[in-house]
Amino acid sequence: MAIRRSAAKRQGLPTVVQLRLAPTSAQADALATAVQVCNQAAAYISRLAWQQRTFPVLDLHRLAYHQARAHVGGLGAQAAVRAIARVAGAYANRRASRKRAHIFRPHGAVPYDARLMSWNRDARTVSLWTPAGRMHVSYTGREEDLKALDTLPIGEADLICRKGVWLLQVTVTVPKPAVREPVSGFLGVDQGVVNLAVTSDGAVLPGPALPGPIHGNGHVGALRERRYRQRRRLQKKGTSAARRVLRRLSGREHRMMTDVNHQISKYAVREAERTGRGVALEDLQGIRSRVRAHRLQRRTLHSWAFAQQIAFTRYKAARAGIAFTLVDPAYTSQACPECGWTSRANRPARGRFACIRCGLAGHADHTAARNIAQRGVAGWAAVNQPHATGLPSARRARESKPPASAGGS
Repeated sequence: MAIRRSAAKRQGLPTVVQLRLAPTSAQADALATAVQVCNQAAAYISRLAWQQRTFPVLDLHRLAYHQARAHVGGLGAQAAVRAIARVAGAYANRRASRKRAHIFRPHGAVPYDARLMSWNRDARTVSLWTPAGRMHVSYTGREEDLKALDTLPIGEADLICRKGVWLLQVTVTVPKPAVREPVSGFLGVDQGVVNLAVTSDGAVLPGPALPGPIHGNGHVGALRERRYRQRRRLQKKGTSAARRVLRRLSGREHRMMTDVNHQISKYAVREAERTGRGVALEDLQGIRSRVRAHRLQRRTLHSWAFAQQIAFTRYKAARAGIAFTLVDPAYTSQACPECGWTSRANRPARGRFACIRCGLAGHADHTAARNIAQRGVAGWAAVNQPHATGLPSARRARESKPPASAGGS
């Protein structure tokens, strides 16, 4: 989803609503043609950019605009502009892809902006550009998504065809509430593989605290292991029937884990809001390169989406006006939250904590969550420390930096 970050930061919080389109057969064919044309143009521009080593959007526009419209039949002016911006964004976000031309799938999602679509909210229709002309397509969606579309500013959208169903994922801007001061401290959340999330209150997630068909971490691990064995068996067989089953199963585990992460982050934010606290998580950026795992555990470690759970919690907390912070993860499961003694001997077993100095004992993940909560309080106080200038320390540090010198020494 392409979101204009600067405008979104100024106005509020960007969020995405999903609509289901109901095109006629002729409209569906026109939309399919539009998707193929836009992706063909993006692939052609991507090859030009890689061959000429031209990646900034303005330079790429001068290089590829006229060539793309001449090479790809039916490509409109604004569609070509969006394809150029899409290619420039792909190379900017994935610097490793500059080693080879970035590939765009023929049926991948296509971004639409205000010049490529217009809305009739009363009739519940959207006008979309296609090479055959504008198509007025009716749409449906969840009640809360339709209400957001009717009342909030609309940004860009992605046109997607998923297993024959046409979807439009639209960016809307939610007003950003003021962050409330965490007067009661922070709710610490420890992320892991065996226990997906444990809070400083002692709740193990997912578990009885969360509704739904998944009632424990053992259930999640068993489902993921079964899906892995099933995919490996079908890929090894390699028949057409096996490939059909793989297509049918594709994305099922991803959707399950995304739903679990949504439930965990929602529970943490609601619990913090109910008790007047903030939410603190570990800063796990780069954990895959730092942690040494046995080869039998690498698949489990590298397939767990720590970043997704952090991102979900961050935006849910911002939407609710809850303080959110990331803390240093070093020794959170080896430090005693009571006396502060840190030692590897405090962890006699994977799931057990026993302080060798004060004797505090308990579950290791719960102990880590308590340490995360304490570090969240300390980190929040340091960032928001008052000063004689009246500015928070973070803003004061930014404004006190000397300007860059215009000339050499």
